[in-house]
Amino acid sequence: MLIEMGSSMPMGLAVALGCGLLIGVERERRKGMGQNRAFAGMRTFTLAALTGALAQLSGYGWLVALGGLLVLLLALLSYWRDKSDDPGVTTEMALFVTYVLGVVSTEHPGVASAMGVVITFLLAARASLHRFSTELLTEEELRSALVLAGAVLVVLPLIPDQPLPMLSQVNPRDLWRLTVTLMALQMLGHVGLRVVGPKAGLVLSGLVSGFISSTATIAAMGAKAREEPGMREPYVAAALASNVATVLLMALVAASASVALLSALVLPLGAAGLTALVAVGVSWRKGAQAGGPLQPSGKVFKLGQTLMFAAMLTGIAAAVGWLTRLAPGAGALAVALAGFGDAHAAGGAVFALFAAGKLGSSQTALWMLLAMTTNSISKVAGAMVAGGFAYAWRVALGLLAMMGAGWLAWLVQPW
Repeated sequence: MLIEMGSSMPMGLAVALGCGLLIGVERERRKGMGQNRAFAGMRTFTLAALTGALAQLSGYGWLVALGGLLVLLLALLSYWRDKSDDPGVTTEMALFVTYVLGVVSTEHPGVASAMGVVITFLLAARASLHRFSTELLTEEELRSALVLAGAVLVVLPLIPDQPLPMLSQVNPRDLWRLTVTLMALQMLGHVGLRVVGPKAGLVLSGLVSGFISSTATIAAMGAKAREEPGMREPYVAAALASNVATVLLMALVAASASVALLSALVLPLGAAGLTALVAVGVSWRKGAQAGGPLQPSGKVFKLGQTLMFAAMLTGIAAAVGWLTRLAPGAGALAVALAGFGDAHAAGGAVFALFAAGKLGSSQTALWMLLAMTTNSISKVAGAMVAGGFAYAWRVALGLLAMMGAGWLAWLVQPW
C-alpha cells in the first residue's frame, strides 16, 4: 500500500535525484567511448537512485529487495561482459550504493546527501588515492597507523576506567590516553615533515600539538630527534613552538576566569611568549643552515620510548597527589606540585581563587609562573628521557629563556 505523501517526500526524492546526478556525472566522465565504454553513466545512476527512493516510498519491502536484486544483476552482467585488460568493480559497486542512497534518502535525506558527496569524492580522487597508497605511503607508515588504530579502538576500551590506590588514584585509562596522544603527536610531526617540509612542517606541527600537550609534544619530538640526529635542530624548533601554545592557552584560561586578570598578566605572559618565539626562530635558523635535503626516516614512532615517558609522567602525577594530600594547607607548594603534571590545570585553579577574591593579581601571577616553571622542569625531564642530552639541553635553554623573561616581567611590573 502506498504511503501518504508527507513533507519529507519531496525532499527525499530531491536528494535521491541529486545523489544520482552527482555520482552519475563523475562516472560519465570516466565512461569512455566506443565498444569498450563502461555500462553506466549519468542517466543510469540517476535512475538507480530514483528507483530506490520510489521503491522505499511504496511501502513494499519486497519491491525494495527486488530493485536491489535487479541492480546487482545488472552489475554482474556488466562485469561478465567487460573485455578490458583490467576489469574493476568500482562502477558496479557505485551503482548499487547509489540505489541504496535512493532508499535511504526518503527517511534520512541528510545522511544520504552527505554520503553522496563522500562517495563522489572517493570516485573522483581515484588517481590521488592510488598514488598515496602505492607511492607515498610506506610499509612502516601503514604499520604505525595500524598500531595507533589498535591502541585507540582495541586497547583503550579494555583498560579499566577507575583510579588505582597503588598509583595514588591515577586512572590507568588516562595513562593509556597519554600514550596514545604521544603516538598521535609523533605521527602528526611525521606527516607535517612529509607534507610541508623539514622546517616549516615540523614547527607548525609543534605549535598545533602544543595546544593538546606541550609536554607530550616535546617528548614526541625528542624521540624523533634521537632517531634522526641530523634533524635535531628542526625538532628542537618544533618542541619550542609548543611552548608558544602553552602561553596562549594560559592566556585563554586567564581570560575565561577574569578579563581584568588577563590584562594584569599581559606583561609576564607576553614576555614569555615573545621569548619562546625568538627561541623557535633561532633553532629554525640553525636547522636551515645545516644544509642538505632532510627527509624523515621510515619510523613514525617508537612505542617503547613512548611508554617510558608516559610511565614517567604517571609517576610524577602519583607523587604530586601524595604530597598534596600530605600538605594540603601549603598553597604555593600545591600549585608548584600540580604544575609538574599540568601547568594549565594549576593555573586554572589559581585563576579561580583570583575570581573568588582570595588572591591578588600579583600573587596570582606569581603562582602562575611557579606552576609554569615546575611544568618546564617536567618538560626538560621528558626531553632527556625521550631525546637524550643533546636534545634536552637545547630545549632547556629555550625554556629557561622563556621563563626568565616571564619572571623578569613580573619583577618589573608595578603591581
